[in-house]
Amino acid sequence: MKPRKALTIAFFVFLLGIGYLSMHSAPVLSDDNYSYHGETEWRTDFSEAEQLASEQDRPIVIYFWTTWCTYCEDYNQYVYSDPEVQAELDDFVKVAVNLDSDQGEYGRLQQRYNANYPPQHVIITPEGEQLVKISGYADREAFLNYLAKAEREYDAGDNQ
Repeated sequence: MKPRKALTIAFFVFLLGIGYLSMHSAPVLSDDNYSYHGETEWRTDFSEAEQLASEQDRPIVIYFWTTWCTYCEDYNQYVYSDPEVQAELDDFVKVAVNLDSDQGEYGRLQQRYNANYPPQHVIITPEGEQLVKISGYADREAFLNYLAKAEREYDAGDNQ
């Protein structure tokens, strides 16, 4: 085998190796049951989330996101990874809806809560009544304020 041919083959093997490693080193963003954003796990089955929220008397946070959304990545890095935000989110049932998904249930949620672009959050009661909507990116403090507002409105609804 001539050296030039051997170098060409070695070059392509090297490129394939880089491609293989890059595909397998990417973070896992979702599996059948959960999506992973920042340090949090988000359910992907809305029906299960509704049932759980009803059983545990907790509001639901629906997070509308996409893989190409740069502000969604900012949420991952600066908001969801914050321990205080994670602690507050534990009071909610969390559902992530990928707006690029063809899943029928996601399309109905998108229409019902008018979520046309990522990122958006809609916080609802287990019965589907909207408490708070966050359109676009909210920094850590603003996001915590939205969660607190949703909890106040949810608690006020329980007292009526």
